[in-house]
Amino acid sequence: MSHGVATTDGTIPEIDDSAEGRLRVQYRAVRFAKGAIAMKRPTNWFYGVIGMIAITSLSPQEAPADEGMWLFNNPPRQLLKERYDFAPPDDWYLHLQRASVRFNSGGSGSFVSADGLVMTNHHVGADCLQKLSTQERNLMEEGFHAKTLAEEIRCMDLELNVLQSIEDVTQRVNEAVKPEMTPAEAQQARRAVMNTIEKESLDATGLRSDVVTLYHGGLYHLYRFKKYTDVRLVFAPEKGIAFFGGDPDNFEFPRYDLDICFFRVYEDGKPAKIEHYLKWSSKGAGDGELIFVSGHPGRTNRLNTMDHIRFLRDRTFPNALRKLFRWEVVLAAFSAESRENARRAEDDLFGIQNSRKARMGMLAGLQDPTLMGSKQAEEEKLRRAVQENAGKFKTPLGDPWSDVAAALKTWDSIYYDWDLLENGAAFRSKWFGIARTLVRLVDESAVPNAQRLREYRESNLESLKFELFSEAPIYEDLETVMLADSLTMLVEMKGMEDPLVQKILAGKSPRERAALLIEGTKLKNVAIRKELAEASPQVLRQSTDTMIQLALLVDAPARALRKTYEEQIEEPMRQAYAKLADARFAIYGTDVYPDATFTLRLAFGQVKGYVDAGEQVPPWTTFTGLYERAQEQGNVYPFELPQRWLKRKSKLDLDTPFNFVSTADIIGGNSGSPVVNRNGELVGIIFDGNIHSLVLDFIYTEEQARAVSVHSAGILEALRKVYAADRLVKELTAAPAKGRSRSKN
Repeated sequence: MSHGVATTDGTIPEIDDSAEGRLRVQYRAVRFAKGAIAMKRPTNWFYGVIGMIAITSLSPQEAPADEGMWLFNNPPRQLLKERYDFAPPDDWYLHLQRASVRFNSGGSGSFVSADGLVMTNHHVGADCLQKLSTQERNLMEEGFHAKTLAEEIRCMDLELNVLQSIEDVTQRVNEAVKPEMTPAEAQQARRAVMNTIEKESLDATGLRSDVVTLYHGGLYHLYRFKKYTDVRLVFAPEKGIAFFGGDPDNFEFPRYDLDICFFRVYEDGKPAKIEHYLKWSSKGAGDGELIFVSGHPGRTNRLNTMDHIRFLRDRTFPNALRKLFRWEVVLAAFSAESRENARRAEDDLFGIQNSRKARMGMLAGLQDPTLMGSKQAEEEKLRRAVQENAGKFKTPLGDPWSDVAAALKTWDSIYYDWDLLENGAAFRSKWFGIARTLVRLVDESAVPNAQRLREYRESNLESLKFELFSEAPIYEDLETVMLADSLTMLVEMKGMEDPLVQKILAGKSPRERAALLIEGTKLKNVAIRKELAEASPQVLRQSTDTMIQLALLVDAPARALRKTYEEQIEEPMRQAYAKLADARFAIYGTDVYPDATFTLRLAFGQVKGYVDAGEQVPPWTTFTGLYERAQEQGNVYPFELPQRWLKRKSKLDLDTPFNFVSTADIIGGNSGSPVVNRNGELVGIIFDGNIHSLVLDFIYTEEQARAVSVHSAGILEALRKVYAADRLVKELTAAPAKGRSRSKN
């Protein structure tokens, strides 16, 4: 279950250093992605993996065959034709693009019926499940099944986005940044033109419009999305089968998980009518079959310089792990106090535990000399190619590697302060996030759109306010515990005598101060949030709300750190990486895929087993294996099957495929991505990667790394015979209505 995503752009807050990836709507629970594979074996297993890795070549002709997270407006046509003799028409890609869905809570999904039915993973839908649960009815544990439209429950703040079109706006963005500009001036000019482009697009089309940075600044594309905010829960299995095997089986294969969840999008109070949706394959994927994955991988670091990778190794990952370890301890202790505490903290704790394990494994990779040697060889190869092809460049490249290194040196000097204040690690509270969003919303709304911070641009305000005014429950006891711990961490890192720390604590201990802050805020009242959002900056500053006052207190120093980051770190690095992107384009052409950005990408591969520890691992599991696994573990948690699975075992065809693996190139954010065959039929749904896919953040290998999916045949078998979900099955398997086509090829 490693590929759920934490933030709305699909990245981990500590690891996403871009302005677009930070400070979305910080009041939301920090939901950490499980975008890499956990270490469950001694570190020396890693050498076996690295030994089989072919260095990811800079040339697409030399790259491993199934590598790539490809743009839908630049799919790997040549590779597919040469490798698989497959050359689909343009409308095949367009159909799959518009059948794919992005979740603002993190993850991917797809339309699977003409009436707005959307399928994703249980762990992607967990955010909604958690918010709809109560002490009396725990939807995470019990599951949910709406037998009629009337029983479908609306999620409180779930937004789904469907990509409609892509427009290259690179020239316009680059023309706004003049050669004579300082980095600060360039950053402001770039932000202004991006904000303006998005506002113009929103006004002209009514579609959500985001300028996406690709190749770390090499290209800029305008993505337009159709947005759905009336999203209702239709079906979710029990967590016991969605996450069967729990931590021991997580990030492993064989697997036996029904990690699915169904929602429905509505328009004008009725199920939305969808033109592009995926036909369901009852047969599913077969061994060796070519498959495609259409989803939203969150973030990769394959194009980073070596200095940047070392920064991840020495600063970003260790800092993230320190926080995750302490947050896990705090939440585990809180959960142990009562069943209700455990329910309240369940989703956050689950995400933190998985993220902690994932980052341990990723860090182990970055500490491995063999992997780092491979990345070093990549960089040296590009350097040589740049020298040999200098005549192909319109302007001299200079030394972009040194430019990145210089920016990272500045980044290192402010990193921990930035993380505490601007990234909000010192104020781990949803109510603090609400307060900061309100303070900045009011201040930024008072300046022209072109000058605003990216998350407060006009084109993003509707989505921001949709989350800001959510009625989702926030629990005072959990908020107090988490805020007290984060304030304690602030004191540990800055010292008790630090002037700002003294102001924040106001003469109290971290625990006392946290309790007073939580007790004194009225932001739990959505009506008050709406009133403050419309206030002037002067009126807002007169508020006596404790969280508003805290947000105001730290806003100036936090903004100063952000300004330093954006102007002295982000902008110089963006310019340097743009030069490196230009070099790759000049040398190898445009058939080079960019790093992941939580935007829609196409991956492909084969259903294919692998060899592990000298044993052949078959490409799929069956229901027989599920029951055998439960029995051999005594049918006790986390291998305890839900009662309905025990009672209805005799109804199942136990030879039905359940989970399967493929060589598709995926990463965090791909959770819930549809897996389709050549005909565009849905044959599965991504929910994880195996332990060998650990290295995919940095380097691709198809020797053992595998994407793990739930098989379409297994899903139908379970829905029919375990859940008696006849209405749902009928909708999934219905023939297209007359005049409506589910596939355009």
